[in-house]
Amino acid sequence: MAASRETLEAQLNDFDPGTRRAALEVLADLAREGRIELPEPGRQVNMHCHTFFSFNGYGYSPSCLAWKARCAGLAAAGVVDFDVLDAVDEFLDACRVLDLRGCAGIETRVYLEPFATREINSPGEPGITYHMGAGFPTSTAGDPVMADRLRQIARGRNLGMLERVNAHLAPLELDYDRDVTPLTPSGNATERHVCVAYDRKSQDMFPDDAERARFWADKLGVDAAKVRSTLDDPPVFHGLIRSKLMKAGGVGYVKPAGPDFPRLEEVNAFSLDAGAIPTLTWLDGFSEGEQAIDELLDVMLGAGAAALNIVPDRNWNIPDPELRAAKVAKLHEIVAIAESRGLPILVGTEMNAYGQRFVDDFDAPEMAPLVEPALNGAYLMYAHTMMQSRLGMGYLSSWARTHFDSARNKNDFFVRLGKTLAPSHANALDRLGPEVAPEQILVEVSG
Repeated sequence: MAASRETLEAQLNDFDPGTRRAALEVLADLAREGRIELPEPGRQVNMHCHTFFSFNGYGYSPSCLAWKARCAGLAAAGVVDFDVLDAVDEFLDACRVLDLRGCAGIETRVYLEPFATREINSPGEPGITYHMGAGFPTSTAGDPVMADRLRQIARGRNLGMLERVNAHLAPLELDYDRDVTPLTPSGNATERHVCVAYDRKSQDMFPDDAERARFWADKLGVDAAKVRSTLDDPPVFHGLIRSKLMKAGGVGYVKPAGPDFPRLEEVNAFSLDAGAIPTLTWLDGFSEGEQAIDELLDVMLGAGAAALNIVPDRNWNIPDPELRAAKVAKLHEIVAIAESRGLPILVGTEMNAYGQRFVDDFDAPEMAPLVEPALNGAYLMYAHTMMQSRLGMGYLSSWARTHFDSARNKNDFFVRLGKTLAPSHANALDRLGPEVAPEQILVEVSG
């Protein structure tokens, strides 16, 4: 008997890559046969989804995210993982199979020396900023030494944090390689994986809920009733562990210094060498660093950044009307600033915590100024990925520098190409050469 759709979709999240690939191919065949109806692409995008190669709040793999994006009728989708490129090839291949526009990248935290005394977008950590590389053509592009260094820096921070938290939670202790790294397919664990591991270990050590609640109440310094109320809601409980033990003020937290993180310039160099686009990230405009937004952008763009990532939902989907109004104003302001500087915009929901939307509510009034920039940014990043992977002629390539005299003209070309070029016809690019002009490319791919 053939597996059901539900079974196949569950297999998309199996840790075995062969199982995921086989399930995706069967689902794609069912769609081609008309046995699963897939909608035409609409005007919604999510270009910032974490996969289970770092942490996805729903356990989604790259293949699963591509399938869900196609089933939801997204115009485009993008994945990004903390400190690794493990999802890139699988996601881009799934996009090809499903005829979905997509891109893939990496996110890390970097040290920004000109802002060493100012908080930017990593709360409580002056000088540290979340930063991305978007539009990687393959997982193997770029310096393998730097790729391994990013992975090892993250592992080192986790090991130091685990040692401090273990001492505090004794006799509840974790072995990182035995208890934590198996929770993610390639061993790239995050703080959220550590929280899951502590929860599971505590269930083994304290099978009685009341006893377990008393243990955690004592270790976290909170009321036992509060702990008990969260035990049956793992995402909330894990968030409590993380906030009390691993963030600023917790026993596992040590204020980072510059050497604990890679520098902005070396992460940008890694992305550029790989053919990707260095991309700065924006939180909400209220930190000291983001209040100096023009200075921050000057530093970032001067170091090679050429795109901006925004997570809109956390800036407008807020119950408090006064805070909501203030954050929406900042959100609209950064979109206008980005457009004035010719910066493509990527928007997404992250999905690295349970409860985050699969896609933004593009019909919300607060989202109105973002709809066109978000869609254009998605088309641009997809077109860059195709041009870079097939011709080495992406958004920041020497070909692009030769043929475009302004960011506006370059953006316009890549957006138009992204709209015109279906993934199923991307091989139309293969017959082109390095001398081809932008307008000729548009003619060739539309024929």
